Formats: sequence, C-alpha cells, structure tokens
Amino acid sequence: MERTDRIAEEIKKVISEMIQNELKDPRVKGLISVTKVLITKDLKYCKIYISVLGADKNEVLEGIKSGAGYMRKELGNRIEIRILPELNFILDDSLEYGAHIDQVIKDINS
Repeated sequence: MERTDRIAEEIKKVISEMIQNELKDPRVKGLISVTKVLITKDLKYCKIYISVLGADKNEVLEGIKSGAGYMRKELGNRIEIRILPELNFILDDSLEYGAHIDQVIKDINS
C-alpha cells in the first residue's frame, strides 16, 4: 500500500468521525458517509466523496463545506503530516446510480 493510500484512508476515518460527531451546522443531517478519499501525490489537494441519504444533498454539502476549515485544522492535530491538504468535498451519486441501473434492469426483465 502506497503512502498516499494510507494517508487517504486515515483522512477518511477522521473526516467521517468529525462529520458524524463534531460538526454543529444544522444543515448537516441525515445519513452521511464518506465513500472515497483521493489525495494527490504531493499531498496538497484532497477530494472527499460523500454520500447523503435522508436529507437535501446540496444543503448538507454546503454545511460540510462551511466546516472545511475547522476539519482541516483538526486534521492537522490528529494526523502527523507536514503538508495539510486542501479539502474539496464532492457529492457521490454512485449509490443512487447503482440503484437506478438495478431498477432499469428489473424493468427490462419484466
């Protein structure tokens, strides 16, 4: 496993915990999970894919983005890396897309 993969996995764990337990923004509600974290080789940029169920996705995303500065600072306290990546949150629609494809296949078969 590469160094960037290990760091990405650690970031995924810490960010998930922060979103669930520490963000006080009222827009951050529903079932939110971090599905994937991609980090550049130079550790400067980090894309964090989130999946939202049971709430307005765009509203939740805005709430999470507003807490990005706090999360970046906390990340520096919890993970020992010299360069703190810039956090970029992105909605992950792959679960919905998979459910849609599944439904299309069921409709074709019946």
